Amino acid sequence: MRVPFIKMHGLGNDFVVLDARLAPLPAITATFASAIADRHTGIGCDQMIVLEPSETQSFRMRIFNSDGGEVEACGNATRAVALLHGEPAQIETAGGVLALEPSEGGATVDMGKPRFNWDQIPLDYPMDTLTMPVGWGALQHPSAVNVGNPHVIFFVDDADAIDLATLGPQIEHDPVFPQRVNVNVASLVGPDHLKLHVWERGAGLTRACGTGACATAVAAIRCKLAGEKVRVTLPGGDLIIEWREGESIRMTGPAAESFRGEFDWDDFA
Repeated sequence: MRVPFIKMHGLGNDFVVLDARLAPLPAITATFASAIADRHTGIGCDQMIVLEPSETQSFRMRIFNSDGGEVEACGNATRAVALLHGEPAQIETAGGVLALEPSEGGATVDMGKPRFNWDQIPLDYPMDTLTMPVGWGALQHPSAVNVGNPHVIFFVDDADAIDLATLGPQIEHDPVFPQRVNVNVASLVGPDHLKLHVWERGAGLTRACGTGACATAVAAIRCKLAGEKVRVTLPGGDLIIEWREGESIRMTGPAAESFRGEFDWDDFA
């Protein structure tokens, strides 16, 4: 069975997109998704994205991290899908319904309202999510935000100085996060301007993380480190995040198609 794919990226966070809206695909397993994502023996990506029909929205988007696990949300992939779709749409995801507005070379996405309660993150036990009474080495007292998937955010003097490759997996798998967590380390580099590095749950260090940028900007606004419109600089480039208390998050940034191809399903099943 030959299957077409589209390779895309948002600020270097890259995806293999399988469009099953018209022709269904066989059942997708974690083994299949991780085989596709493998950069040595597969196509190679941070996430595999599957588009499917939806009974309630324009279509459905499923997201598989490079370890094969299916997750709730991916902001960069949502912008890429908006660019691919080419017109405004409401899409169904495991993290909620997202609104897409494609633009020249990218998109604006309504990412929904952030959630802050400890059991909405979720955490293992009740605690303040604005300044959590926990820490790991140089990273202490983070904020926690759920933006369709769980994030923990640390504000530090110099984000570049943190060994996130070591601390990231320790925090991701800490028992305080029963569904694991995305780890964000940010520093303020100017008025309403943050530098951010992200350890993604199930994917590791990536060049960009859209939901991480959203969660970090929201945490910065709640902590009064930034105003309601924040520029977030990641290794792959910049995103603009807008949020006002009680409202949805709006994320604006680029996306691009890299190339198209096809593969034999049985080679990865």
